[in-house]
Amino acid sequence: MPDWRQIKSFGIGGLLVIGLAGNSSAFALEKAAGTSAAAGYQAFFTQEKPEIDGNLNEAIWQQASWYPINFLLLGKAPDSRDFQGSFALAWDENRLYLSAKITDDVLIDKYADPLVSYWDDDTLEIFIDEDFSGGDHQYNHNAFAYHVALDNQVVDIGSNRQARLYNDHITSRWRRQGEQIIWEAEIAVYGDNYRDGKADNQPVKLKKNKQLGFMLAYCDNDGSIEREHFIGSHQISGQDKNLGWKTADVFAPLLLVR
Repeated sequence: MPDWRQIKSFGIGGLLVIGLAGNSSAFALEKAAGTSAAAGYQAFFTQEKPEIDGNLNEAIWQQASWYPINFLLLGKAPDSRDFQGSFALAWDENRLYLSAKITDDVLIDKYADPLVSYWDDDTLEIFIDEDFSGGDHQYNHNAFAYHVALDNQVVDIGSNRQARLYNDHITSRWRRQGEQIIWEAEIAVYGDNYRDGKADNQPVKLKKNKQLGFMLAYCDNDGSIEREHFIGSHQISGQDKNLGWKTADVFAPLLLVR
């Protein structure tokens, strides 16, 4: 859960609104080296399981490669106070681990119901294709597009074409550290044999040199009816860049190394 003691919040028309300090560094919406779909990402093996506490105390986060979240997918480019982001990945046999550093001057969660307009809140969106096969996943589990909300609930579209919770797939927590939100997640990786409502679904075991499809994005809302910005971790070609929730073809390769 968020560390509410460290955050100053106020209400606007019943919304949860959290004001945060910004950062004066430039927000560069340019293609950064090592973040293209061709180059992909790496996650390093960790023998020490990270605590999901928003503190980044483990050695793996100092050793890991950090990648920017800096490609505009929807809306207008935010300035540096409005949004900046970067992330790193690690793994062990049982889980994939994500840490993200987010600067966002206003955090908003409009609805108590986590299944209502969840994409228009401030949300970390984690895209995973377990076998890097690509292809459609809009209404199936060939891949996942997890929306991780400020209350740490996890939403994707189920095979019945309705939004549903996948809170047992991801454990997350965020905490304010100075001008940044540190958001950590422990992710159980499921293959395309996952079936909604089945009690015997099992996450895959991870191993060295396994390749997954991956993308990270952030939905940014500063008080509008809809999100103003949608920013991703790598470039998507073409006019329509909001494709990650429908097809894993736009994910980049993620290699597990040790």
